[in-house]
Amino acid sequence: MAKAPAGTLYRGREGMWSWVAHRVTGVLIFFFLFAHVLDTALVRVSPDSYDRVINTYKTPIVNLMELGLTGAVLYHALNGLRIMAIDFWEKGPRYQRQMTWAILAVFVVVMVPGAYFMLEHTVRTMFGSAT
Repeated sequence: MAKAPAGTLYRGREGMWSWVAHRVTGVLIFFFLFAHVLDTALVRVSPDSYDRVINTYKTPIVNLMELGLTGAVLYHALNGLRIMAIDFWEKGPRYQRQMTWAILAVFVVVMVPGAYFMLEHTVRTMFGSAT
C-alpha cells in the first residue's frame, strides 16, 4: 500500500469542520430561500393555498426548523467574516484557529438567548403555561 506524501492529508481539525459547516449551512439557506420564493409565489396563484401553507408554518416542528435556520444563517455569517479575515488580513491564516473558536463563542452567546425567545411561545403553548 502506497503511503501518501507528508503534508497532503488533511487532519480534520477546526478548519475542516468549519469548511464543512459553512458548505452545509449555505446549502440549507439556499433551500430555505427556494422554498420561500415558491410559497410566496402562491399568493399570486392561489391566495387560499397560500393561507393554508402559511398556517402550516405555525406548528412547533416548523418553529424548531426556524431555530435551525436562524442558527444556520448566524453561523454562515460569522464564518464568512472569519473567511474574509483570513483572506484579506495578512495575519489571518496564522490566527484562523483562534478565530474559529471566537466565532463559535459568539454563536453560542447569541443563539442561547435567541433560542429561548424563539421557543418560548411554542413551549408555553405545548405545556399550557398560564403566564
